[in-house]
Amino acid sequence: MTQRTERVAGEIREILGEIVVRQEIKDPRVRGAGIITFTHVRISGDLRQARAFFTVHGMDDVSLERVRQGLESAAGFMRRRIAAALRLKSTPILTFEADRMLEQEARIEALLREVSQDTGKKSE
Repeated sequence: MTQRTERVAGEIREILGEIVVRQEIKDPRVRGAGIITFTHVRISGDLRQARAFFTVHGMDDVSLERVRQGLESAAGFMRRRIAAALRLKSTPILTFEADRMLEQEARIEALLREVSQDTGKKSE
């Protein structure tokens, strides 16, 4: 990514976070979800597409999918807010995806702990 796309992606992430923190989205799938954190935004080189990754602590896959659907339904509202805050030729089309990185990190740590315990038992 170029510096410009990185800067725009960061600004979009901040705007999305503010919208959620201020509870500006009225959709109950989003409002009742708990604390939604936008971890990062990937934006295309032409700044026309933006994929926002989010996480909600302690939610299962079904609940995360409901939150994603709520965010998708509010994408037009959020896009208008981004357009008002940023001066771009065209405002990116938003899509949302649950960020599973924290789950994967926890799973890897558990596997590494298990392997280190197994090797410790074998050396005894």
